Amino acid sequence: MSLIEATGLHAGYGGMNILNGVSIDIEAHEIGVIVGPNGAGKSTTLKALFGLLSVTEGTVRFNGRDITNAQADRLVPLGMSYVPQENNVFVTLTVEENLEMGAFIRRDKFRHLIDYVYEIFEPLKAKRRQPAGELSGGQRQMVAIGRALMTEPKLLLLDEPTAGLSPLYMSEIFDRIIAINGQGVGVLMVEQNAKQALALAHKGFVLAGGQNRFTDTGPNLLSDPDVAKSFLGG
Repeated sequence: MSLIEATGLHAGYGGMNILNGVSIDIEAHEIGVIVGPNGAGKSTTLKALFGLLSVTEGTVRFNGRDITNAQADRLVPLGMSYVPQENNVFVTLTVEENLEMGAFIRRDKFRHLIDYVYEIFEPLKAKRRQPAGELSGGQRQMVAIGRALMTEPKLLLLDEPTAGLSPLYMSEIFDRIIAINGQGVGVLMVEQNAKQALALAHKGFVLAGGQNRFTDTGPNLLSDPDVAKSFLGG
């Protein structure tokens, strides 16, 4: 059964559609990657899945349950977490305080989850008492993803997790995403670094004009000359 299945999504802003029938489908063990040119509807798709934008047509199912237009605060307890591209950490709080904020819905002890985040993102442990705003961009991204893991999600939605990062940090973030997926968390992410992201994707979705242009495994999309010519720079 699919972990997340979106069918024929239409959504947009101010009465104007950005999505014109987008469909996304990944299973629990998969990393899904959404790529495409600017304005294709990539980030809009994630917002529609996570209840941050009204879907005017189409359906979204999570673990077999219809969650179309469910509010985000209802989706987090069901097992979804979302990391936006910008403003995704509390800059005046320490690293550890940010992680504690991620556990806001929990009513049980969660120290083991903080320790788990430090295992996944080792550089954060040494900086746990440091304000997140003083960290590098790559380390702030680690904090943002780590905070999302504090709810023990089944599905992690990531919007441009490597945007603006150096190649070294980009590679490290991708490695950590693979590790998180290896722990049984499904991942669906939007990425501008299309070649690198598709190389680790179980399933890739190439969007253009708010519609699916190509859907296949990551390796198959990378080897498709039409995809390469139109969306991967040759």
